[in-house]
Amino acid sequence: MPRKYNSPSRFIQGDPRYSNLLVTKFVNCMMQDGKKRKALNVFYNAMDEIQNRVKDRDPLEVFMTAVANVKPMIQVRSRRVGGATYQVPMEVKRKRATTLAIRWILDSARKKKGRPMHKRLADELIMAYRREGAAMSTRDNVHKMAEANKAFAHLAW
Repeated sequence: MPRKYNSPSRFIQGDPRYSNLLVTKFVNCMMQDGKKRKALNVFYNAMDEIQNRVKDRDPLEVFMTAVANVKPMIQVRSRRVGGATYQVPMEVKRKRATTLAIRWILDSARKKKGRPMHKRLADELIMAYRREGAAMSTRDNVHKMAEANKAFAHLAW
């Protein structure tokens, strides 16, 4: 493979109900064992639950805002310099920030047991929309870690 090879971004289509690429990405990350129809049903049921609980907002708007709220702006990466490994704070690219936000929302929804997945997902999305919940605390922890290691920022290149 050549050194300057850039992997092409894959073409994905919007989902059937909203025709939104972010929804498709979210459903693809939620999907397990290739069961996309099941993942879509869970997501759409969560959106219906959001619509019932947050009356004054469109559920797609709540979803988009929740993902945007959870996106990290900065993260730490390990950098080896002269035999020592430093946690260097670096800016997060837009695509990776979206991926991390989706992953954190899904992880925090999956950790809560005892209820159907669509209700847990709706809870987590509503909490992220209000800037609360486990996904937001994960984001805050990443930001605190970057703030604590600001002294090593000069090692980012």
